[in-house]
Amino acid sequence: MEQTESGAAPPTLGVGMVGYAFMGAAHSQGWRTAGRVFDLPLRPVLAAVAGRDATAVRAAARRHGWAAAETDWRTLIARDDVQLVDVCTPGDSHAEIAIAALEAGKHVLCEKPLANSVAEAETMAAAAEAASTRGQISMVGFNYRRVPALSYARSLVTDGRLGTLRHVRVSYLQDWLVDPAFPLTWRLEREHAGSGALGDLGAHAVDLAQYLTGELLVGVSALTETFVRKRPLLAGAAPGGLGGGVASEAYGQVTVDDAALFTGRLASGALASFEATRMAAGRKNALRLEINGERGSLAFDLERLNELSFHDHTEPAVSAGFRRILVTEPDHPYLEGWWPPGHGLGYEHTFAHQARDLVHAVASGIAPAPSFADGLQVQRVLAAVEDSARNSAVYTPVPVPVAVPTPVPVPDSAPDSVPR
Repeated sequence: MEQTESGAAPPTLGVGMVGYAFMGAAHSQGWRTAGRVFDLPLRPVLAAVAGRDATAVRAAARRHGWAAAETDWRTLIARDDVQLVDVCTPGDSHAEIAIAALEAGKHVLCEKPLANSVAEAETMAAAAEAASTRGQISMVGFNYRRVPALSYARSLVTDGRLGTLRHVRVSYLQDWLVDPAFPLTWRLEREHAGSGALGDLGAHAVDLAQYLTGELLVGVSALTETFVRKRPLLAGAAPGGLGGGVASEAYGQVTVDDAALFTGRLASGALASFEATRMAAGRKNALRLEINGERGSLAFDLERLNELSFHDHTEPAVSAGFRRILVTEPDHPYLEGWWPPGHGLGYEHTFAHQARDLVHAVASGIAPAPSFADGLQVQRVLAAVEDSARNSAVYTPVPVPVAVPTPVPVPDSAPDSVPR
């Protein structure tokens, strides 16, 4: 890491993480990497990770570089060497952990979706607002905002290159639930996950639509479906399918959606469409979006995440068309710390970018995005989708926030490529 002008290393930021599975591994990678790639005002230190299974959490600590392991998240929050708490647990525990961390004076990063209900998200947003008056920072982990191509796409929209927006289309397709013999894990039970593909994948789609356009969704019309309603229980699993091994002969009820399909309207009147499913055979992590405006269009595919397609409709028709932009130049967002042009990045880099932006926010005291208020807005959209689906796809308004947060300027100490 680069040293400060005085020759001393920057102060440390002790990070404590709750949860150590898929998202815990991804976040660990981000915290380990950010300070080695970017010149940060604070040096992230992986102080402790918490999980209920002592053997498993110690193994995760060794594997991912955490200095200590705890079996009680309350103990982790109370540690003097932890200044920031990273919440990577199932959604049913987000509110309790995040609010306790904020009340203990810690900064908080919470995975998406922010909560399992609007009521929980409102309580979390209120706690974050109160904590901000004490100088604490909070952020929701919508990591796809940190894909360089999508951050650059946002700048094209804000610079007016697409003109007045008319259409937004987002689909997020996976196939890991196609097999009806796949066991009943916590992600398939409402009391733990909140919803199914809607909250797991649709939350990303909604956040990206609002982030890229700079507009809020004001209403939706939706359908949801659960195609496989019973699945094998995991032998030896705790309630909610947590832990356990192979599938047993007993079956349990799936209480979340397998797929969600909905249309929406943005505040400007632009139309949007969304599809989220974990039942699209052959699609592993296919997040695709397109935005059409009066002056041009852009398109993105997560499975080709170093590329952005852009069409400038002001060019002569004889030569106009979508062109491929390889987003690997040093002037592109986040790329100043990485490799020479043409050397692509991957999924894991979004978590390093997320950590980098959050560290700058903590050091400067300027609130980062997406905030807990942004996470609450996404939760309101998801709730409206479920309400619409329960009522035969009737158009359902999304409650308008009391006050829409204005964009916060990037701190002067942050590199110019921090997304604005």
